[in-house]
Amino acid sequence: MIGRVLLSIALAAIYLPASAAQPGSDPAPTTPTVTPVPAASEAGTNESSANKSDTNKAGTSESNLVNLTDVREFTAIYSLVKQAYVEDVDDHQLMQAAIHGLLAGLDPHSEYLGKKQIEDLAEDTSGSYGGLGIEVIQTDGLLRVVTPIDDSPAQRAGVRAGDTIVRVDGKAVQSDDLDGAIERLRGKPGTRITLSILHEKQNTPVDLTLKREEIRVTSVRGRLLEPSYAYVRISQFQDETGAQLRKIVEKLRTDNKGSLRGAVLDLRSNPGGLLDSAVEVSDAFLDNGIIVTTRGRIKESDLSFHATPGDLLNGAPLVVLIDNGTASAAEIVAGALKDNHRALLMGRRTFGKGSVQTVLPLDAEHAVKLTTARYYTPSGISIQAAGIQPDIALADLTLSQRNSEPTLTFGERDLRNHLKGTDERPDDAAASPPATRGAAQDYAINEALNALKALVLRNKPATPQTASDKTAPDKNG
Repeated sequence: MIGRVLLSIALAAIYLPASAAQPGSDPAPTTPTVTPVPAASEAGTNESSANKSDTNKAGTSESNLVNLTDVREFTAIYSLVKQAYVEDVDDHQLMQAAIHGLLAGLDPHSEYLGKKQIEDLAEDTSGSYGGLGIEVIQTDGLLRVVTPIDDSPAQRAGVRAGDTIVRVDGKAVQSDDLDGAIERLRGKPGTRITLSILHEKQNTPVDLTLKREEIRVTSVRGRLLEPSYAYVRISQFQDETGAQLRKIVEKLRTDNKGSLRGAVLDLRSNPGGLLDSAVEVSDAFLDNGIIVTTRGRIKESDLSFHATPGDLLNGAPLVVLIDNGTASAAEIVAGALKDNHRALLMGRRTFGKGSVQTVLPLDAEHAVKLTTARYYTPSGISIQAAGIQPDIALADLTLSQRNSEPTLTFGERDLRNHLKGTDERPDDAAASPPATRGAAQDYAINEALNALKALVLRNKPATPQTASDKTAPDKNG
């Protein structure tokens, strides 16, 4: 086992599950040693020994010369900074900057972690910390919002996925100090902070003053949209997400006083989280099949996870809502359910983070978060940068109440001297159509519920017609 594996967009650690360890192996020490990563020549290059023997000495010398040139260039720049920079910079500061720059130049997710960053990782997996409830990513020298966490100060203030944080308490967010800007977002509950936010497709940033809170993320929530139709929301994947999901579904079954006919699983704006929790949630709706595989350059990165028998919904239809804030571990769940033909995906293309990060400890207070593998959906596809396309695309719309009065309805019951129906009730005329609880303003949930009902009807056995059903209808005049 090599440290901790990360699959979230921002600051969330993903631990390698116990299945990744060899049977009977001892637990990892408190401060594990780092397993050296093999050099490129030792890590599975595809050259045959014959090809290698054909490599001439000139080529080898040229390669070594390039490496030596790079070292000389680094040393020269280091010396120039020490001698000519406007202010005195000590060696430790320069070496720390070099380390940060080395990792930042690889990809947006590899980074050097100090004690504070390691503590933040632990907080995120437990779902409790002081801050704004906002998931961010460093990209192209900017600090962008992946998603605000449900019912957090950020969400209530109007922060949205795709926003760019321009200033923190009046101080501009600098490309060379994005880590510092992220650190300033967190703080003691009750303290205030002002963010300058640039919304997508806007030219002028807006200032938002927020009060930090103790962010306790309940990762799973649920309710009945209508009798027998459940809605389950997973906001991120934490230690207890799998257990919470099972508890919520069981409660909904009890509230429904019977089995559920179908469910909507909402993964919109879910930034990811723990790998083993994503696997557990996927397994909860699958009886068999591959959930996810990971592949990298070193053997420890090659993992495969399979579903076990048992489906929380007993095969009832499932619709999954996704959008461009659905990322990482949430994409694993969406991909597993889609590729195993277990769920219908609705919404918009997902974020597209298909890489795996491993936390490699250096000592008790420092570590390196390094991208070590890509993950693949059950069909063997990498979603890196491409994301997952929904089966049914939905526009980013909201529902609103109509401005005009509803049209008067007219039916058989309104005809004078009509025959009384067996099930006709005096209050039927005033009855309004059943409202979809909790989905009145959510276009995506309404559409998902409609699709879910269609799936239920498609799976329902046809009822044979009786002789009385075959009478001809009245002709239209």
